[in-house]
Formats: sequence, C-alpha cells, structure tokens
Amino acid sequence: MPPSRLVPRFSLPTTPLSSFPRSVARSISICKGTIHTVPGAIDARAGIRNQGWIRRAGAVGQGQVRWHSAPPTGSKVYDFEEISGIVEEGGEGKERVLVDVREPHELEQGRIPTAHNLPLQTHPDAIFLPAEEFEAQFGFPKPRAEQEIVFYCKAGVRSSAAAQLALRAGYQKVGEYRGSWLDWQRKGGEIEGGNS
Repeated sequence: MPPSRLVPRFSLPTTPLSSFPRSVARSISICKGTIHTVPGAIDARAGIRNQGWIRRAGAVGQGQVRWHSAPPTGSKVYDFEEISGIVEEGGEGKERVLVDVREPHELEQGRIPTAHNLPLQTHPDAIFLPAEEFEAQFGFPKPRAEQEIVFYCKAGVRSSAAAQLALRAGYQKVGEYRGSWLDWQRKGGEIEGGNS
C-alpha cells in the first residue's frame, strides 16, 4: 500500500522511517509504544513486503511487524535454558550481566535472580552515562565493555530496544531474552523478590 493511502485511527501520525536516524527510530519507537516495521520484511499474514514505516499503535496499514519478531541485528538471542545458565553462574563480576529493563512497579511480580533493574522507559539514556553516575543512580556497577549484557523485560519488546541502545553505546557483546518475564514465569523459572 503506498504511504499516501495510510490513514491512522484516532488521528495518530504515521511517520516515515527515513525521517529518523535508523537506530534512534528503532529505540524510540519501542519506548513510545509504536510498532516498527523492518524495511523489506515479508508479512506472512498479508503476503506483501512492507515499506519501512513506523506506525503508532492503532494505525491502519499493511505489513506491520512487531520489533521482536524481526530478525536479530547484532545481538545474541537467548532462550529459557541459556538464561537459567546465567542465573546459575551468579551475579557480580561474571562475564555476563542480566539486566531487567521493566519499570520498578512491574518488579512487584518478582524478577529473575541475579538481574539488575535498569528501567528503559524512564531512563532510555542510562547506558550512555559515565560509570560513576550510572552506579550512583541505579545501585549497581555499570557493565564493563568486556562483559556481555543480556536484557529482558516483560515480553521481549523493550529488551530488543535496550539491546540496540547498548550496541549504539559501543558494547560488543549484547544479548536479549526475547521470551522475557512471561516466558520465565510460564516455564517455572526461579523468582526473586516480588509480592507472589
């Protein structure tokens, strides 16, 4: 469908991807609740190639793809068993750091053991902070460049955005648990804290 024929519901704007720097558009679109379509991806439901548009939730159009359904770009994708291995390794000083990017109120359900909270929506620039400021603000040491950072959230969308931000910040070893909290809970993973 040509861009001129896209009509958003509720007067929400449809913005062409080309008006944003690529990595910023991906990260911002996730943080602001939009749906990102990957240029050239094939939408199996519609059987068409999309045109690389960012659409706000509720916009009418063909070829919409959820961000975490898209192929990975530069980050390793982890599953339940691999995350369980990270938990068994322990926390501080290890080669991999598990980071929960959910907001503090979402932690009432609990969290994956050894994970540190770094709320993405309220602090999207956190990974770019100097180490001292990062630790003072979030209460744990900023991951070192040689460590791998593995992100998770509730359903995998924000963790993908966080992984892209970490890559942009210069981290070479970045991972994401796309199943995230919902998968961890469903498969009976150990839970730390929370009101359960």
